[in-house]
Amino acid sequence: MTWPPGPHQPQPPQGEFGAPFEPVEPIGPTQPVQGYGQQPSPPSQPQPGPYGYGYGQPQQPYPVGPATGGPGGPAGRHPSGRRRTALVAAVVAGVLVVGGGVWFAVSGGDDGRKPVAHGSADAEQPTASPPAEAEVVDTAAPVDGLNAARKPGEAKVLWMRDNGIDVPRNGADAYGPWLTGDIVAKGMYRTVSGYSVADGTRKWTLKLPADLCAAPTLPTTDGKIVVGLKESASSDSVCSVLQMIDLRTGTAGWKKTVERKGVQDLLSDVAMSIGGDLVTFGRASASVGYRVSDGKEVFGKRQGVCQPFAFTSGPRLIAATSCRTDADEQDKQQVEEIDPATGTPKWTYRVKTGWRVQQVYSTSPPVISLKKGDGEGGAWAIVTLRDNGTYRSQMIGGKNENYAATCDADLVVSGRNLDGCAGVAADDGTFYLATKPVTVGSALTNKVVAFDLNTGKAKWRAAAPAGQIMQPLRMNGRNVIVRVEGTYRKSGAVASLAPTGGAPTVLLRHPASATKAESSFDMARLVYAGGRSILVSARVSAIDDKEEKKVKTVMVFGP
Repeated sequence: MTWPPGPHQPQPPQGEFGAPFEPVEPIGPTQPVQGYGQQPSPPSQPQPGPYGYGYGQPQQPYPVGPATGGPGGPAGRHPSGRRRTALVAAVVAGVLVVGGGVWFAVSGGDDGRKPVAHGSADAEQPTASPPAEAEVVDTAAPVDGLNAARKPGEAKVLWMRDNGIDVPRNGADAYGPWLTGDIVAKGMYRTVSGYSVADGTRKWTLKLPADLCAAPTLPTTDGKIVVGLKESASSDSVCSVLQMIDLRTGTAGWKKTVERKGVQDLLSDVAMSIGGDLVTFGRASASVGYRVSDGKEVFGKRQGVCQPFAFTSGPRLIAATSCRTDADEQDKQQVEEIDPATGTPKWTYRVKTGWRVQQVYSTSPPVISLKKGDGEGGAWAIVTLRDNGTYRSQMIGGKNENYAATCDADLVVSGRNLDGCAGVAADDGTFYLATKPVTVGSALTNKVVAFDLNTGKAKWRAAAPAGQIMQPLRMNGRNVIVRVEGTYRKSGAVASLAPTGGAPTVLLRHPASATKAESSFDMARLVYAGGRSILVSARVSAIDDKEEKKVKTVMVFGP
């Protein structure tokens, strides 16, 4: 784990989230947004979730959250450096539009093949594999030795998986985990696999014709996911193919290609979400939504200037929308709640000119991370809204205290979803946020701060165990579930903080005998569900093929 956070993360100045303090301009749900080319819809009844999801969302059957990095970077707002470099080269080399599809003339992919023009991947269909170890390259890692050395009161290592996959030389992003019933599934490179959450037995693997390039944070409540694929196996291929997968069986469903055209669209990161029966495919120029059940289009590019570019997953779809024109010198953005049946806004909240929507930390209540400017010198604000989209409060940080939500952008994940954050949680009255770690003695440690959502002021601070870092994951009733991160010397744990603060109460302590394996997950997401702690890598890379195949991708702890 590396601190300080990477370049995507603005550093809040001492004493407050803005630099200088600039209150965000609130516009209610029934007020017109002048000059933006659209009128917001009237407010609807709020849709509270039972409690927060690990990325700051209302809980689905299993809560998930990423676990390492720095506070959240842009989610789908700007093309990543890797995408920009590869696609600019392809655009310069020549882009041919043939039959509505985009073809690139490229100089060869990571596999060293001869240069070739690649087209749509629609002709290639995913193929399901039986769960035979010999046919799939990731392998079960031994856990008996780790469990034999565990101490009283410590959890077991239920199972682990080694990567075993030969990924491209720059590594590969991993997606998930997605949980449905007794299956935990993940995707990486050109496969999606499902495992028994109890013992790690591989239930199915779906082989894909091209690289995974985007995926929602959550599946549907009945266990379906729609992932984004590149349109061909070329390393410079654009992310444009949607593939529906039933996570319960590993069966591939409908498949279609999203038309992407124009330099801005081709260079944009993709953000995906699922809410109800709606899957969204968002990028800077426009977004499109389809029914998960049958792939039918629900909405496409809007009329007018304002276009949503990213959405949250879960029971409540919150969208980030850009209203900036070519003539505008500053960002003009707004936050909307979207009706998943139609794709139309229920309410609209206009962000002050010059600020942009960075992440959504919670949807019920809406807690929004905003940024002004670029790099570490930019200003950062956290604003909470009421359930009808009107302004409620702005968080006011403590003196000499910096904060550190952890988002997918910090994990070098190419598809940056709007809801891809941990280190945050909220209920109807309190917002919980991790502080940036500081060195005490020879180790890093931090605190969790509770903010009053009515005033924006801090109510209390709870210190992490000595020499460790603590991050909020989600709510459990009125308590907040936190992850205590493992180090090379100390094992991790899942714990709970009372609504009044105080010391964390450990719910599941990972065994000290597994600290080496646990600390090897330097980029990972954590699930705590059904009394189990599930650690999943967010990215796999290594210095050579041999080491790459030994990288641990999943580690599960339980009683």
